[in-house]
Amino acid sequence: MAVHPLWEKYPTIQKDLIETKKVMEKSVKIRNKDITQALQLFFEAGGKLLRPAYFLLFSKLGEEVSEKKAHRMAASLEILHVATLIHDDIIDDSPMRRSMPSIQAMYGQDIAVYTGDFLFTVYFHLLATSTKSFRTIEMNAHSMKRILVGELDQMKLRYNTDITVKQYFQHIKGKTAQLFEFACFEGAHFGGSSKAVQLNAKRIGYNIGMAFQIMDDVLDYKATATDMQKPVFEDMKNGYYTLPLILAMEKNHDAFVPYLEKKTELSNAEMKEVQDLIAESKGIERAEEIAKRFTDRALSGIKKLPASQERDILFDVTSTLLNRNN
Repeated sequence: MAVHPLWEKYPTIQKDLIETKKVMEKSVKIRNKDITQALQLFFEAGGKLLRPAYFLLFSKLGEEVSEKKAHRMAASLEILHVATLIHDDIIDDSPMRRSMPSIQAMYGQDIAVYTGDFLFTVYFHLLATSTKSFRTIEMNAHSMKRILVGELDQMKLRYNTDITVKQYFQHIKGKTAQLFEFACFEGAHFGGSSKAVQLNAKRIGYNIGMAFQIMDDVLDYKATATDMQKPVFEDMKNGYYTLPLILAMEKNHDAFVPYLEKKTELSNAEMKEVQDLIAESKGIERAEEIAKRFTDRALSGIKKLPASQERDILFDVTSTLLNRNN
């Protein structure tokens, strides 16, 4: 069983992630063989397992912990993430995810909804069998609530050509940054680190998540479908206006409105015109500058962690992750 090549440089965390992946695959085995196979293929399709990795790395900063429980906790975070991806694909009617057909494309929306719901139950089962702490379960439930509220915020802003940077930040804070923030914080909490380290971990995770989502949105305007392993310009087509576009609209709002309010799907030529407008308004460059500020804050926080091999890995991985081209 393999994990993403990103982890080849770090054999210890690579080994932990392989064990985490085994837990994930075992946890989704049900009587419906098609869904079991589809989920297991999805797990094998190249996800970086970032949230489990951050949890595991932060857990190692504190006291020695049970590896078995750590792997189950790490698996629960990735299961939660995958559940949200499946539901995202349903809402967007997206045909692809990780270079393979999405669950809803293969089996229809009804099965996909139930599959996502099933993963939420797997998430809580893994959690309940990994800790006896009511406080930990309460924190997980609160985190899940904030993630779902972030998704609702995004839905409310759909097709809103007057969306502001503040509103965009608010919804990506829930949609993406919340799970990174929680993975780092929960890892430090699980490992018994000091309160100061736990709070720093939370801030680090938030900044990583914000930078990660902004860069993901930037790449949607820069990369090809092959680079991204999913359709490009998909957010704009589905009415989700992200930071490069928002910043460009601040400069020249009226130029974009005819494209965004068009009732039929934009042609390739029209998509190129939108891309050119964003380039003229420097929407991509300005978004990248904002992502860099979040990245710098995350790296600054990591430098303040207790000296250890894990801290060095966290710094190296975060630098690589947030300065990516795909």
